[in-house]
Amino acid sequence: MIIVKTPLRVSFFGGGTDFPAYFENNGGAVLGTAIDSYIYHTVFQLPSWLFDHKIRLSYRKVEHVRDLDEIEHRPFREILRFCGVTRDVEVNLSSDLPSFSGLGSSSSFSVGLIKGLTAFQGRHIGQYALARTAIHIERNVLQEAVGLQDQIFAAFGGFNVIRFRGESDFEVERIPITPTRLRELSDSLMLFYTGMSRSAQDVERGKLRRLPLIQENLKRMHLHVDRGYNILTGNEDLSAFGRLLHDTWMEKRQLDTTVSAPQIDKLYDAGLAAGAIGGKLLGAGGGGFMLFFVPPDRKVQLRAALQGYHDVPVAINASGSTIIHS
Repeated sequence: MIIVKTPLRVSFFGGGTDFPAYFENNGGAVLGTAIDSYIYHTVFQLPSWLFDHKIRLSYRKVEHVRDLDEIEHRPFREILRFCGVTRDVEVNLSSDLPSFSGLGSSSSFSVGLIKGLTAFQGRHIGQYALARTAIHIERNVLQEAVGLQDQIFAAFGGFNVIRFRGESDFEVERIPITPTRLRELSDSLMLFYTGMSRSAQDVERGKLRRLPLIQENLKRMHLHVDRGYNILTGNEDLSAFGRLLHDTWMEKRQLDTTVSAPQIDKLYDAGLAAGAIGGKLLGAGGGGFMLFFVPPDRKVQLRAALQGYHDVPVAINASGSTIIHS
């Protein structure tokens, strides 16, 4: 039995500049972190000669099929096909947090499944190859409207700046932050679930259609990456990081009308009124998790103001996709 755990991620700055349609002309970069919430894949041999099916998949539903083409779950089907696993396999999926919530779960699914199936075949795959394979499958096989950051954070883990030059040409730079400052940042973050889920595909396609109109917004969001890096690695008070999150959320809201919604705006305004310095909705937009930067002495006040929403404690700088049992 092979068990793989693959982290979800929080993106702070630069989201949207990780799409080739933008970075091939302007360059692109994101600053973010893998978090200690995971997707888990369990992969093991299925003795299909004892059953009336050759593949068993368990996720929100259970599929028993005799042939790859019978699989309803398209990413499962195409990743199995790409990896050359066509029979005698069972895969079970579970997750610490909800899908479609802005934490990169779709790409963590892809990365974890590729890593698990590769190990199932007795092979090793490195971090770069793992990220590139997931990017290729999602963008070129599944034809999904996705950027490149989620697959890289899932494969590499860590607290990083990722810079993009081409679809398979990227650089991962660990942020040289002291343990004390990293702990101070982590202690100042709160994550609240809006209770709203959405299709990131629909939101991202809307942004891509408006790309000529939002170039200047994306350029300013791109600049926030270096500004955030300088705050983290310098001596400036970390409250500047919170204010920069507010600035990037104001820019992000203008990318498309589907990014925010009245309920989300009300939640964000209530957070600021309760003491948060800044924050942003994670992922493409439209729902999922709202991140706040809040001084630790105001956390109780913020939690009370947003008592109708679940806050989820997370730690940053988590490890990348890892085989924890084989």
